[in-house]
Amino acid sequence: GGGRPSAAQAVLLAASTALTALVYSLYRQRARVARGLEGAKRVQLDGDLRAVLLEAPGRCVPYAVIEGVVQSVKETLSSQFVENCKGVIQRLTLQEHKMVWNRTTHLWNDYEKVIHQRTNTTPFDLVPLEEGTGVSIRVMKPLEASELSLETVYEKFHPSVQSFTDVIGHYISGERPKGIQETEQMLKVGTALTGVGELVLDNSTIKLQPPKQGMPYYLSTTDFDSLLQRQESNVRFWKVLSILFGFTTCTILFFLLRKQYRHHRQRRHLQQMQEEFQQAQERLLSEMNAKGRETLKNACVICLSNPKSCVFLECGHVCSCSECHRALPEPKKCPICRQGISRVVPLYNS
Repeated sequence: GGGRPSAAQAVLLAASTALTALVYSLYRQRARVARGLEGAKRVQLDGDLRAVLLEAPGRCVPYAVIEGVVQSVKETLSSQFVENCKGVIQRLTLQEHKMVWNRTTHLWNDYEKVIHQRTNTTPFDLVPLEEGTGVSIRVMKPLEASELSLETVYEKFHPSVQSFTDVIGHYISGERPKGIQETEQMLKVGTALTGVGELVLDNSTIKLQPPKQGMPYYLSTTDFDSLLQRQESNVRFWKVLSILFGFTTCTILFFLLRKQYRHHRQRRHLQQMQEEFQQAQERLLSEMNAKGRETLKNACVICLSNPKSCVFLECGHVCSCSECHRALPEPKKCPICRQGISRVVPLYNS
């Protein structure tokens, strides 16, 4: 290929570069989130919280960490399946389970699909563990939280009833229904919650809402240290993955550049050999021309093949071989000056 990478090598390099860029972008995003969490201001849910917000610029803490207990504002949501289970967020899910025939691997694979989901919410606050402080934080837009911890309070699987005809039809169609799973998840009243977001004092209400700097919004049942450790572990995973993909891309690029360099070196070597051959050929031609000119200079002017071997007197010209001299017509004359030849002296080259 003239040292150029093949189509497969170019596609491999492009795919590896794109994957490296994607993984590195995800790593940078996770690292930014981890740094933001690490730099978040930890605020205590106590009587001094209002004073802290009054002193903050714009009565706002852009990224704050607050821990409290869930408490409904007006009314609570009751579980449809569990008695005396009250919450502020309720999510009902119907999920279909079935087996799908894979024509490539010739195996039955599990397949899950959410066929219906409904989420009910009611306004709620975060209050401190100790009662009587009179401080609460209104949680805004909880469904926008990237990590909303809901507890599964009810789960039941309803298997599908199939007749023999249905079984045959399912084998022919390549789909075998297994059943419907019904799930209810809730954020219960009294759950300890860690909120990470923008904390703002709006008139007399303290609100926790999604931050405006593009940082994630968290409502998690885990403590803040565990949440931070999980994010840092996620960052390490993507960092290692970025290094592996980057090393793979550099290796592919190194081999392609090495191939290009070797081809360039071979081409330079071939070009040098051609130049040396051309110079030797020119030198040989010049030597042959020089010898030819020397041979032509000493050749007989009549036959141009035999060397000159006699001197004509009295003119003194050396221009003929002895054979051509004998072949000259009578009276013999010098071929150069046309003067008569009185005698001939043999020429000896030493």
